[in-house]
Amino acid sequence: MSQRVAVVLSGCGVFDGAEIHEAVLTLLALDQQGARYFCCAPNIPQAQVIDHTTREPVRETRNVLTEAARIARGEIRDLATVRVDELDALILPGGFGAAKNLSDFATKGAACRVQPDVERLVGECLHARKPIGAICIAPAMLARIIANRGQKARLTIGTDAGTARAINGMGCTHENHAVTEIAVDEELRIVSTPAYMLGRGPAEVYEGIRKLVERVLALA
Repeated sequence: MSQRVAVVLSGCGVFDGAEIHEAVLTLLALDQQGARYFCCAPNIPQAQVIDHTTREPVRETRNVLTEAARIARGEIRDLATVRVDELDALILPGGFGAAKNLSDFATKGAACRVQPDVERLVGECLHARKPIGAICIAPAMLARIIANRGQKARLTIGTDAGTARAINGMGCTHENHAVTEIAVDEELRIVSTPAYMLGRGPAEVYEGIRKLVERVLALA
């Protein structure tokens, strides 16, 4: 039987939601590997709305679940309804939404808080030893959840020194990796890859995401 994977999205658009390339390439890799997947997102307001042509904030209100449904072609679930026994693995693509909507890492750094349903589901996966994939900036959010549980993990977001310090400051261990590489914590069953923290385009970003998906499914 193929593995069941939940993909947690944080909106739609790199600067205020899920990074669209990372999300779609994750779904592509899962589909190519024959996994069954579903997308989910918290039903909450976006922390901020950015005009992606100017990269400036606009006075507008959007909903994370509604925006994420654009990537999922309308097939999406409210994260609050997702339970750990429905899945074999969990993957969190990046984008500023992971640091603004799924957490407040963008403004609080190592002192951040994580959206309750995200923290609940990640915690349930850790407790059940179900593998987790974290892409781009998502490992920083993951580090806070892990630290809150009194655990430590090996993670990568690439080579960004400031983010690496924040991850280390939360008690986890950051490893420098290239965009096409992955970091694997065998004990906690966590796989991470830098993606657009380092990537210059979809081809090399996909190489890291493909490896992450393969390892996550192998661990499942």
